Amino acid sequence: MPHSLVPFLLLLAAAAAAATGAGAATPRQLFLVSQPPVTLTNHHGQLLTGNYSVNLLWYGRFTPAQRAVVADFILSLSPSGSGTASGSASGSAAPSVAAWWATTARYHPGAARLSLGRQVLDTSLSLGRRLSESSLASLASRLGPHRSTVAVVVTAPDVLVDGFCLSRCGLHASASTPSPASSGHGGRGRFAYAWVGNPAEQCPGECAWPFHQPPYGPQQPAPLVSPNADVGMDGAVITLATLLAGAVTNPYGGGFFQGPAEAPLEAVSACAGVFGAGAYPGYPGQMRVDAATGASYNAVGVAGRRFLLPAMWDPATAQCSTPLV
Repeated sequence: MPHSLVPFLLLLAAAAAAATGAGAATPRQLFLVSQPPVTLTNHHGQLLTGNYSVNLLWYGRFTPAQRAVVADFILSLSPSGSGTASGSASGSAAPSVAAWWATTARYHPGAARLSLGRQVLDTSLSLGRRLSESSLASLASRLGPHRSTVAVVVTAPDVLVDGFCLSRCGLHASASTPSPASSGHGGRGRFAYAWVGNPAEQCPGECAWPFHQPPYGPQQPAPLVSPNADVGMDGAVITLATLLAGAVTNPYGGGFFQGPAEAPLEAVSACAGVFGAGAYPGYPGQMRVDAATGASYNAVGVAGRRFLLPAMWDPATAQCSTPLV
């Protein structure tokens, strides 16, 4: 795909976001387009604060090992889930996933503390193999009651979602709750949800970069080795990290973002494509590398599980901050 088409894809992403008020994750496409200086503005709308559970709906077939990658990432967001690891190229421990997530508390002292909630399997593809955005909201609503929860729908590699790969790798949005009593903290009858696609078959170069060579644009010599030996799921974690940060700091479209509300750059999407120091288009930055497997990572979670997490804009420094500094 010619590099000149990337701005057009961004317009498609903006149009999709405008239709739903959703925050879309399009990490590589955003990174390949020149962005203005990052200055996220507080629009003084509702944020997610307090304790929240992340409920997961697995749509399609996933192995237990694949589900464990995402579940362990969510478990790792709390301080009790932080871990250490050895065996990196430098021999020192990488920062914890919880330390990365702690940046959200600089947006608001009470920013949501996330923990793993319940998990639901839908292996029968109850709404079919092709999903619209309204289908995603319908699936997310099944994860109620929605008080103090974020619903996350994860779709399998063979599930087709409108806009997937073409303009986004996932999205976060909000939907009406069945009743006001089931809403989140001050959610006013709405709940936050997210959708993440497994890109292993449909677009690994777009939505699992830098673990797969991109189809266009600047090229690194070789893709990075994924830390959990699953390009699709490690790419999905990057997308999920992006969306959860956006859902907490801009859940209903009036929180922290830059640009138009219908196509916002948020806490992580404003720093798209940056994973370590020295990042530039086609190069994700400096990483830890496991001496035994050659896998790249920059943060550690429960039981020493390793992840590659995207940079997050830090309000304290007004800079995109990576786990490795």
